[in-house]
Amino acid sequence: MKLIKLFTPMFVVLLSSILFGQSEKVNDECANCHSQLGDELQKPADLYQNDLHSSLGFSCAVCHGGESKSDDMDVSMNKSKGFIGVPKRSIRYEVCIKCHADDKKMHQYGFKKSSNQYEKLKTSVHFRPSANNQGPIADCITCHGVHNIVRVTSPASPVYPTKIVNLCGSCHSNASYMKNYNPALPVDQVTKYRTSTHGIKNSKGDAVVAQCASCHGSHEIKKVNDSKSLVYPTNIPKVCSECHSDKNKMAVYKIPTDQYDSYIQSAHGIALLEKGDVSAPTCNDCHGNHGAVPPGVESISKVCGSCHSLNMELFEKSVHKKAFDDAKIPECETCHSNHKILPVSDDLIGVESNSTCVKCHESNDKGFAVAKHMRGKIEKLKANQIVAEKLLKEAAQKGMDVSDASFSLKDVRQKLIETRTTIHSFDQEKFDEVIKQGFEITKEAKTTGTQAIDNYYFRRKGLALSTLLVTLLVAGLYLYIKKIEKKRINQ
Repeated sequence: MKLIKLFTPMFVVLLSSILFGQSEKVNDECANCHSQLGDELQKPADLYQNDLHSSLGFSCAVCHGGESKSDDMDVSMNKSKGFIGVPKRSIRYEVCIKCHADDKKMHQYGFKKSSNQYEKLKTSVHFRPSANNQGPIADCITCHGVHNIVRVTSPASPVYPTKIVNLCGSCHSNASYMKNYNPALPVDQVTKYRTSTHGIKNSKGDAVVAQCASCHGSHEIKKVNDSKSLVYPTNIPKVCSECHSDKNKMAVYKIPTDQYDSYIQSAHGIALLEKGDVSAPTCNDCHGNHGAVPPGVESISKVCGSCHSLNMELFEKSVHKKAFDDAKIPECETCHSNHKILPVSDDLIGVESNSTCVKCHESNDKGFAVAKHMRGKIEKLKANQIVAEKLLKEAAQKGMDVSDASFSLKDVRQKLIETRTTIHSFDQEKFDEVIKQGFEITKEAKTTGTQAIDNYYFRRKGLALSTLLVTLLVAGLYLYIKKIEKKRINQ
């Protein structure tokens, strides 16, 4: 038992060394000397006592060069021993990457991931030259610290989720500093973030919710208008889904995880991800970015209306506005859904079983009758358009000039769009006034097409008659000439 008690502490130390890559601290004369100098010269030595690298057995000389085992300044700070003192700001990252860009070295100390931070940093916007041209805008030390570095998983780390917002804000909230790089770049990101659902939870100690690095990345941060940026429009849905499609993460907040799957099937998702239309709305267009919050019932129409402004204006003047508000139900979302907004079709309006209107309206109310009337008019206009197109096409094939009518008929498509937009007013009179213009165009086109075809056949009959008359005239003339010639011969 005595032997077990004796070796247990040693076993624990050895196990810790194996699991966490820790080694016994070396006798570092650099630190011993600096700890007695006082003031600012002592501070690095005091901080380094709790530094991750110190706990792994790295002496000051690993970064600063020299001979840390000697208490003789001439020896310990000899340049022949590689002493560089405080690395210049322009190249201090080179000291870090001697180890942190070497997988073999890093794996020796328990780091199992790829040591590609430097490769990522080189492509980052932060690696561009600083305003004073003394090195990158930000490097390893800027974010991780210098003599007081701790593991990134430690709550004491400046890049820990609950602290990284303040770290990023130390530059990005400083207007004087940021104007050196982009005067147009806003500096209220942190303020907005603190008002968001993410920010409120983060400030209360929630390390799971999204923060700066969750969306922008860490070492590989690009300009937001760079197509490789994590927050470039076509990349945002996938970035948001990293958390919002994770059932384990979202279970804590009781949030569904089908938003991404729904979005990629939506009209917006198809436009953005399949057609490459970067103006199509994505997650942050509706929820906000730094100030992201779920849109409330009252704000949904305003969010949708930022793009669909006319639809919103018509709806707000409609009878449905008050009805929806009284029932406390969302406006646009009720009929069009939210994440899975499918391409609109005329099937949404009307009284068929698959229409939206019958979800609320029954056959004995006015809304039902109005919906039936609107759908019927739209279908009739589309049918008239098809008839007009066929007549004009037939006339054109017969060589009749109907180009003006064909050009005018194209306006029916625009009138159908205007008509479908007017539906949001749910005002039958307004609806009829707009669709009436479409019927007038198709009526004129059908008349033109019919007249052109009739004219074609009229001309054809006239040509046949003219041909017959000319033929008879020629035959008669021929016979007359023959008769004259015969009379001459007889004489």
